[in-house]
Amino acid sequence: MPGYTTRLRTLQVGGQPTLIRALSDKQQFHDPLGEAERRGISSAAWPLFGLVWPSALVLAGHLQTVDVGARRVLELGCGLGLVSLALHRRTRDVTASDNHPLAGEFLAENVRLNALPPLPYRTGDWAAHDHSLGRFDLLVASDVLYDRGQPQMLAAFIARHANAAAEVLVVDPDRGNRSAFNQRMVALGFSASALSVRWLPEAEGAYKGRVLRYLRVAP
Repeated sequence: MPGYTTRLRTLQVGGQPTLIRALSDKQQFHDPLGEAERRGISSAAWPLFGLVWPSALVLAGHLQTVDVGARRVLELGCGLGLVSLALHRRTRDVTASDNHPLAGEFLAENVRLNALPPLPYRTGDWAAHDHSLGRFDLLVASDVLYDRGQPQMLAAFIARHANAAAEVLVVDPDRGNRSAFNQRMVALGFSASALSVRWLPEAEGAYKGRVLRYLRVAP
């Protein structure tokens, strides 16, 4: 990737190796076109999309136990696309989304590295009202409740893009905004439950967080 140093990681998801091209560290910042400033992304936050985060490992592993079936799936804040890649191996109706300008390029490279068919990608601006995105049966995300304003924005986005009967899975490393998000999801008609997680899958180490599950059935 021009302007960045990267490294290739091999991660095990459901016992299957997955190749991920990631930034070499979180100090990487190269923005000659000024996109970071236009989008309000600080230089410190800019590289974070390009790292493999523990919560993504947890979500990718947890989804191996979920019956995806023929459901239409959307990943929110896909970053490098680890979770979407794992889903893409099981179903073809997966869309990855992220608001970072470089996420789509890194995702496409990781799809190529794993010899998978093209994976649909959309810019995921939670404040935008993009009716062309449509609605989904299963929406998944990892470590997206890091800011106090995220619960409101994420719940509003889900309200616009979840089907009447839908499931939402969010892995949260206990960042402190879970309660506010729970309240908003319950107000949208979802039942809420949580699964405590203390270890990363594939013996990758300790973890402290939860898999938040929200379920809404059709009237």
